[in-house]
Amino acid sequence: MLKLSKKSDYALIALKHLATHPDDGSCSAAEIAEIYGISAPLMAKVLQKLARVGLVAARHGSSGGYTLARDARTITALEAINAIDGPVSLTSCVTHHGNCNQTHTCTIKEPLRKVNHSILEMLSKVTISQMADDAPASEVVELRV
Repeated sequence: MLKLSKKSDYALIALKHLATHPDDGSCSAAEIAEIYGISAPLMAKVLQKLARVGLVAARHGSSGGYTLARDARTITALEAINAIDGPVSLTSCVTHHGNCNQTHTCTIKEPLRKVNHSILEMLSKVTISQMADDAPASEVVELRV
């Protein structure tokens, strides 16, 4: 089954929250976690990873918390997912290390590479701003076969 990890889900939730609450100043991991019923320590880890790659900015001190480090229109779902889980791939054969016992007889490597490429392309077109707009799914992304 192809699905995002909980941490990637939480990263997208946090980014969308920060995008939809820009006037609140910074938000703490605990605040975001409480609103969405997520473990605060886990949300803190997710936000720390997002900060390490420059998607959110951490502010320390009594009024500390997190804000988006860039405009929500420039942050993609793919960036968030890669920050948390690393590169997205359907199978190991679509990565650079993709040799297996069936390499010479495999008939699905190329079709799966195309599917993987389409998924990556789609995720790179969906921005946090689009997610924050609550636009219907058809307006956010269009899958072409």
